[in-house]
Order: sequence, then structure tokens, then C-alpha cells
Amino acid sequence: MCLALSGANDPGFLAELFSGFGPVAVRRMFSGAGVFADGLMIALVVDGVIYLKADDSFVPLFEREGQTPFSYTTQDGKRTLNSYWRMPERLYDEPDELAEWARLALAAARRATQRGKIRNRAKSAKRKSAKRKRR
Repeated sequence: MCLALSGANDPGFLAELFSGFGPVAVRRMFSGAGVFADGLMIALVVDGVIYLKADDSFVPLFEREGQTPFSYTTQDGKRTLNSYWRMPERLYDEPDELAEWARLALAAARRATQRGKIRNRAKSAKRKSAKRKRR
């Protein structure tokens, strides 16, 4: 069953849905919205469907639930964004468990941010090294 909630695009609905987790900010993005906690995006909402932030340590939970990653169609074909996975529908009615999944999504967002910082430092060091060699 594919459940898409019309209220899922409403910031008030999303804040209430995630209230067991804690305060969230909802920002409009493209044709949907992003759900943010501690300045990090923990969920993507598109067409009334919520996708939670995930990484390799969190994806197996989605797979056990039979969920899929976020995908969209472009002129060049279908694109899949493996960093956001469809939230299990049962979580809409289980606030305590949704709060736990949201905490896992926040942890995944923090790890992704940390990996990005490490990559950026490595690129910066590589550029500095290349500049020194040119001198």
C-alpha cells in the first residue's frame, strides 16, 4: 500500500508528527519540503510522502520494512537518491517509534556532515600541496 498524506506537506502537521522526537523546522524545497533538526535535514517530503535521511548503518532497517529510496524522473531517466528512504507507513501512528527513527536520521545526517568536512579538508590540503609544488 502506498500512503501519501495530504497533510504531510503542511509544516504544522509535520511539526506535530515529529513532536515526540523534538522540535523540527520545516522549509519548503522545490515541490516539497525539508524537515530539519539541529540545522540538519533529517527528512524530505515529496508528494505527501516522507523520506528519512539514511546511511549504510540505517538502510537495513528500511530494507527490512520493504521500503525504497527516494527516486525521481528526469529527461535522462530515473534518478535514485540513496540518502533518503521512504518512512514506513506504520510510523505515522507510532510516535515513540517515529521519534527513534528520527534520532537515527539525525545521526545519519551528522555522519554525512562529518564525512563532507573530512572530504573538504582533504581537497583543500591537496590544492595547497599542488600550489606549493607550482612555486
